[in-house]
Amino acid sequence: MEKGAVLMKRQLKLAIAGVGNCASSLVQGLEYYGQASDSRSIGIRHPRIGGYSLRDVQVVAAFDIDRRKVGKPLEEAVFAPPNCTTIFQPRIQSTGVMVRMGPLLDGVAPHMAEYPDHQTFLASDQESCDVVRVLRETDAEVLVCYLPVGSERAVREYAEACLETGVAMVNCVPVFIASDSEWAGRFRDRKIPIVGDDIKS
Repeated sequence: MEKGAVLMKRQLKLAIAGVGNCASSLVQGLEYYGQASDSRSIGIRHPRIGGYSLRDVQVVAAFDIDRRKVGKPLEEAVFAPPNCTTIFQPRIQSTGVMVRMGPLLDGVAPHMAEYPDHQTFLASDQESCDVVRVLRETDAEVLVCYLPVGSERAVREYAEACLETGVAMVNCVPVFIASDSEWAGRFRDRKIPIVGDDIKS
């Protein structure tokens, strides 16, 4: 590359596992702040990181197990029950992303059966997709894991998919991946970034 040449920025391609309240807030935030003027950037601690802004983040894949979300466009699924987070950006442009059926495994805790439908998960009867294949086909670069607390097997399934595809992982669930020496070592050996766990706290 010639001296002084300008590097072309590219979009950061994001996959989301678990289209719940946190994912809803993220997708709403990408829309709200991505179109915002500087006067609307209050609430963003670091508007630019490494030369990238929220405008550069593109969601390319999403996974869930709830029948009210699976097979729906992401911009609709983020508002489907049992999501109940604050809606601050009700209109989201078409993302072109359909929510895929993820691996169920232990993603629905037994006690959730005690809650009414609008407060619990209603598992889809669709067959789970091949997460590895979807990550590869969409050229995802980072997977954000927003699965429910207690989904240990499911979180590890997504971690394995990241290891197989070279996709970085942001684990927002209190399942020890980044803080487990064995798991962290596997990511380190593959030179794949991994951060977490329970990053929300």
